[in-house]
Amino acid sequence: MGMARTVGRKLLVWSVAGCVWLGMRGAAQSRAAGADEADPIPRLVDITGATGIHFSHLSSPEKRYIMESMSGGVALIDYDRDGYPDIYLTNAPDVDMALAGKTARSALYHNNRDGTFTDVTDKAGVGYPCWAMGVAVGDYNNDGWPDLLVTCFGGVVLYRNNGDGTFTDVTKQTGLSSDSGWATGASFGDYDGDGWPDLFVPHYVDLNLKDLPALGSKRTCMYHDIAVQCGPRGLKGSPDNLYHNNGNGTFTDVSKRAGVDDAQGYFGLTSVWSDFNGDGKLDLFVGNDGEPNYLYRNDGGGRFTEMGYQSGVAFNQDGMEQANMGVALGDYLHTGRLSIAITHFSEEYTTLFRNDGGFNFTDVSFAAGIARPTIPYVGWGDAFVDVDDDGWPDFFEVNGHVYPQVDSKDVGTRYREPKLLFLNQHNGTFRDVSQLAGPAIQTPQVSRGMVVGDLFNDGHLEMVVENIEGSPMILRVEGGPKNHWIEFELAGASRNRLALNARVRVTAGSLVETDEVRSGGSYLSQSDLRLHFGLGGHTKADKVEVLWPDGRRDDLGGLAADRVYCVLEGAGVVPRERILPGKPAPF
Repeated sequence: MGMARTVGRKLLVWSVAGCVWLGMRGAAQSRAAGADEADPIPRLVDITGATGIHFSHLSSPEKRYIMESMSGGVALIDYDRDGYPDIYLTNAPDVDMALAGKTARSALYHNNRDGTFTDVTDKAGVGYPCWAMGVAVGDYNNDGWPDLLVTCFGGVVLYRNNGDGTFTDVTKQTGLSSDSGWATGASFGDYDGDGWPDLFVPHYVDLNLKDLPALGSKRTCMYHDIAVQCGPRGLKGSPDNLYHNNGNGTFTDVSKRAGVDDAQGYFGLTSVWSDFNGDGKLDLFVGNDGEPNYLYRNDGGGRFTEMGYQSGVAFNQDGMEQANMGVALGDYLHTGRLSIAITHFSEEYTTLFRNDGGFNFTDVSFAAGIARPTIPYVGWGDAFVDVDDDGWPDFFEVNGHVYPQVDSKDVGTRYREPKLLFLNQHNGTFRDVSQLAGPAIQTPQVSRGMVVGDLFNDGHLEMVVENIEGSPMILRVEGGPKNHWIEFELAGASRNRLALNARVRVTAGSLVETDEVRSGGSYLSQSDLRLHFGLGGHTKADKVEVLWPDGRRDDLGGLAADRVYCVLEGAGVVPRERILPGKPAPF
């Protein structure tokens, strides 16, 4: 029994017996067992024009001030719970607009399930949250409907999902209106295991719009003898905040008590929660721009110990601080441990910290083949993503300089920059295939946020890129080896309904892959909460294990490939209705 619908030229069947999206003429057919030696490299194809998305990020062409260069977050959020990821794009004014009282419109696009999207921003009520920087997804009230947290130049805005296609700004009533700093890459995570997602908000620079340093006005406002915007060097940093979810619709600031308040005042950009040492407690990584990174070990009892130096992630292999913009986690070695990749400024390099276990990390960026190709570029959003579905996570990053003025002089870099794709070679190294993956990623742009998800439930992953100038870019994986895949949408039974930080381990023949559901990450952005695994030539996953954050474990047995499965904590694979908070509103 099932329902069929046409998506583009692909017939999709939804089996109500198992919450299974099956690509009949799409992924299942085009990714049959074995590799096509004549087409070994997947292509990333620009499909933006066909989606119906018309959005333009606002900003000053000159980027005279640092806040005009740092926005551009994007989120995939299935806000109506119809099984198709929708897209939210943040927007920001320039300083002159803000001083004149003008705002910039962020946008929510509903997935029409046919390859196109419709702008539903006004109905949803999420168009004008603030000077919007980034976005994270969480279910703060555990009602099963994903909520939106927008970070701002001036605090945060929490939108409660009402379950009817609309959102309500609950920032004040939840106690988050006290946050007034320049908030950046926030993330939800249940650090104390009480079933309610807590919220961490890093902060960047302490600035006042009416007292901004001019281009080139200080020594720290020069780049290769070019007058540029000031900061973050030479400016004052802003402390971070951890908000404990009280389980009654409110949050309490516990930053100092927990030991994560950033007493040094570093320039915080990106945060992500994960259990890095496998002790069952969520740890916290914070990327700081031009300063040492933080890695907070969760000691239990609401307390953390900062382990950045001891663990090896505070600096690169040369003991140098780096820009630390986008953060990606991935088990690229199949060790069951999540390593950390971080994008950086030009003349630095993207850093890959291999997780060696026991809270020890090693900078293997050059040995892995990622460092050298990234040196000329300013990197932002990034992700481990299995673009060829061979079961080994590849790596993708987007780039774009901060200073438009670099085009005035030959300094070895340009303002608009291409994107980079690295294929996992299964031996700890990556191959730069950026020039072989099609012309779309060679198009120079000024990119910031980037997220990954299966927008059309056909097994072909898409990357949604937010550009700080002009329109976004949606890239679709096409071609390459004809491999199989499997995807999972997880739901907590009663607590942590979005299953944040639940882990899935998939075994298919000799492949043993691990990933987890995460809030935030990349740069100011939120990828699809569903998990995608490539299976290579395997037509099924021989074994699937789900480790839930509360310690429960579900063994799902063998599952056929080329499907999206819904998994409910304690119940295994279930019909999709079992994981929904209620009947989705019609759109």
